[in-house]
Amino acid sequence: MTVNRLAYKLPRELQAAVAASLEDWRQNKKVARLWQKDASLWSNADENKWLGWLTITDEQLANLETLKQLAAEVKKAKFKHVLLLGMGGSSLCPEVLRMTFGKIAGFPELHVLDSTDPAQIKAIEKKLDLKRTLCIVSSKSGSTLEPNIFKQYFFERVGKAVGDKVVGSRFIAVTDPGSKMQQVAEDDKFWKVFAGDPSIGGRYSALSNFGMVPAAAMGMDLGKFLKTTQDMVKACGAGSTADTNPGVLLGNILGVAANHGRDKITFITSPGISDLGAWLEQLIAESTGKIGRGIIPVDREKLAKPSVYGSDRIFAYLRLANKPNKAQDAAVAAIEKAGHPVVRITLPNVYALGQEFFRWEIATAVAGSIIAINAFNQPDVEASKIETKKLTSQYEATGSLPPESPFFIAKDAKLFADDKNSAALSGGKSLNEIVKTHLSRIGAGDYFALLGYIPMNAQNEKALQSIRTSVRDAKKAATCLGFGPRFLHSTGQAYKGGPNSGVFLQITCDDASDLAVPGQKYTFGVVKAAQARGDFAVLAERGRRALRVHLGKNLKSGLNALAKAVSQSR
Repeated sequence: MTVNRLAYKLPRELQAAVAASLEDWRQNKKVARLWQKDASLWSNADENKWLGWLTITDEQLANLETLKQLAAEVKKAKFKHVLLLGMGGSSLCPEVLRMTFGKIAGFPELHVLDSTDPAQIKAIEKKLDLKRTLCIVSSKSGSTLEPNIFKQYFFERVGKAVGDKVVGSRFIAVTDPGSKMQQVAEDDKFWKVFAGDPSIGGRYSALSNFGMVPAAAMGMDLGKFLKTTQDMVKACGAGSTADTNPGVLLGNILGVAANHGRDKITFITSPGISDLGAWLEQLIAESTGKIGRGIIPVDREKLAKPSVYGSDRIFAYLRLANKPNKAQDAAVAAIEKAGHPVVRITLPNVYALGQEFFRWEIATAVAGSIIAINAFNQPDVEASKIETKKLTSQYEATGSLPPESPFFIAKDAKLFADDKNSAALSGGKSLNEIVKTHLSRIGAGDYFALLGYIPMNAQNEKALQSIRTSVRDAKKAATCLGFGPRFLHSTGQAYKGGPNSGVFLQITCDDASDLAVPGQKYTFGVVKAAQARGDFAVLAERGRRALRVHLGKNLKSGLNALAKAVSQSR
């Protein structure tokens, strides 16, 4: 049995606290209780109903021939592309696999759509040969807005390419039994329907059909992948001791660190597994960020000198041994030498990725127990969905979203906020002054989150990363960057339900062009606008320090103006 190696170095006080916590887990037989699905480890609510992921690898190994058959049939059909249509837990694992394994010879290339941004949808569509594309509609509940409207759009587009009589044969559904999506799939004569497990929440579903069906379609060797993963499952088993259990040990470190004020976990990942952080973000933020507590994940933040980092951080370095990065190695060594807590995890190769899916699922559940929250619900994600639904329903009824008024208009931007935040920012006489005042609200132990409801592409990523780094270096604060609406199903839970230590800058824009949603009055642009406004409304209702900057159609110019305002606020 070979398990990805974990090593860690902690400050003395934190090391002692972790040792005490591990002893508590040993004395109270908590590892066994975890596998017994004992809800009293958390809030004693319904946690026992959400632990099906503990045994999913065994089930998938037993089901391996079905997955292999799918791979063989996809290969035989000579599809050129596979398009995964999903959000959050149904899209993030496939995206990690796509970016890690790339295109596998003899199999179609996997693409993932998890945005309602019209430009982003169109950019993905342009990459596809719709006559040779297999679409996987992935939705656990079958009622999630985004996968449903993605399906409506691409069912129409593929139908025009191949004909209405056979369009259903180009679609697969992954959904829980009896869901609305299962009914849609049957009515529209989808090629196949794969069942989800009702006892597995979306963010814990990587090793279930939500992750493994796209993996099979793209040609991964799932026998090798799942058997490698099984080594970690066994190492984390009920008979292990807390201090030797790879997942329980990590969970104790994370949970105890959070309770000691180190509640920002910064991920550093080798380039070959760079997207793993996006999956970890959702798992940790959505699981732990609630009732004013939680761990804030920090992903894709540019590495800096140790002096930039505060005492509220812990670092996790996930290193790909067969493709290491010397600059990362040196930076992590410096961070560790400076006394910051560092966890090092070594993966021998990319097929060891499944071990980390399982280890971090165990660790997150354990950390949730130590923080004393329900690690399996997401109440504030639901709050945002409700606000979005109100706005889209109003649009369907009236043909417009409710009017809104900016509290300040600049040359390149309109600024919006609720009454409380407007009052805190209203003294400024320019975009620069207002941004400076907003960023001055970042204090010790706070974090800054940049929420971009703009197309997720390399150019915009670079612009937002520059803004983020500028704030990090000036304020010595942890920073987060998310593209909307995908982060609503991920870090959005922690931003609204976790500790009130975030300062938020939401960016919206006028869409250069829009796309209709077949069968609806609203467009994708309207949905994105409703999601942004619903997101902001819940942030405000939760008393968060938040500012929305709305840019015009010249997005590049607007981002440049915003970057200038941020840099001059230092």
